[in-house]
Amino acid sequence: MKSKDDFNQYHAENPQVYELFKRFTFQVIRRGFNNFSAESIINQIRWFTEVETVGDEFKINNDYKPHYSRKFMQDYPEFKGFFRTRKSVADASEIER
Repeated sequence: MKSKDDFNQYHAENPQVYELFKRFTFQVIRRGFNNFSAESIINQIRWFTEVETVGDEFKINNDYKPHYSRKFMQDYPEFKGFFRTRKSVADASEIER
């Protein structure tokens, strides 16, 4: 599992991924969903965009899913609980903005 430090570095090098994560998340919120899967959002980014990333061997490492879901709910507290979470290394410390 990737640490918060790994995620923060990846996020700093690839801010376009979070912009897409937010865009797709807000699309499903507007469609009326009360909960959704961060995995589905990440897969939409993987399969339906041409985003290019640096800093990891994978386009978007699966280990970053819990980090992105928590970052979204931290940045948009009105949607706390939108992504259901389990205990994760992503809970270890705050994500940098």
